[in-house]
Amino acid sequence: MSATLQVLVPTFRHGAFISQTLDGCLLQQTDFEVEILVSDDGSDDHTAAVVQAYQQRFPEKIKAFLHKQNLGPAHPRELGGKNNVLFLFGQATAPLLALCEGDDYWTDPHKLQRQVDFLHNSPDAALCFHNVQVVYEDGSPPHPFHGPLQEWFEVNDLLQGTWLVPTCSTVFRNVFQGGFPGWFHRMAGGDLGIFLLAAAHGRLHYDPAVQAVYRRHSGGQSLLHTPGSRFFLQNRRAFYQEVDSWFSGKYSTLLQQTTARLDAQLAALP
Repeated sequence: MSATLQVLVPTFRHGAFISQTLDGCLLQQTDFEVEILVSDDGSDDHTAAVVQAYQQRFPEKIKAFLHKQNLGPAHPRELGGKNNVLFLFGQATAPLLALCEGDDYWTDPHKLQRQVDFLHNSPDAALCFHNVQVVYEDGSPPHPFHGPLQEWFEVNDLLQGTWLVPTCSTVFRNVFQGGFPGWFHRMAGGDLGIFLLAAAHGRLHYDPAVQAVYRRHSGGQSLLHTPGSRFFLQNRRAFYQEVDSWFSGKYSTLLQQTTARLDAQLAALP
């Protein structure tokens, strides 16, 4: 029986975390078939060994891709891991997809069932996401990712320059068989691009329940994607310009406001 949902798990140097990630995936209780696709991006720690051990224990559930070399791109480093993510999407055939990077994990065994049921009952929804707990490597107090939020979101909400959707919280329709546009390959932080492409096909629904953990640690790629990085701000500005054209100018006024805020952030950098 083919899977109703595939979980995409990109991982790189996550030897300390990947067991918890896979345990959270295997914890899920569903009335549909789930397949877990794990792609290790040429890690030089023990990540691949852990993934291989899990695949051997759960061959009916886990499909592992253990790349001998990092898929890149090697430069700029802010785009590192992009090709590994694209590789996973190239393997995805299920009608529904979930994302959980190899340093995050799910805590609610009914998370996937709840989200899949919602999408089946909401044909106008393309993606659903939920709140997560943010946990810090340095021992800072954990806290929810979001305070109170509205229930529904659309494309314009994603284009305002705020980090809205925790990656490990998402389940979305597989609208990616035709590939990714050029701007996705050039953008730093591809999660936003994935969610935009999904949102072009329907609305986004938010559940305030905390059902996963997002881990902040020194090896996390997101630490490169901050308002303190000139490269990231310039890259994001170029991305918004390309997306404006891709949406045929529908969001031009909003994107002008968003890029103006980026310009102010760039001007404030030393």
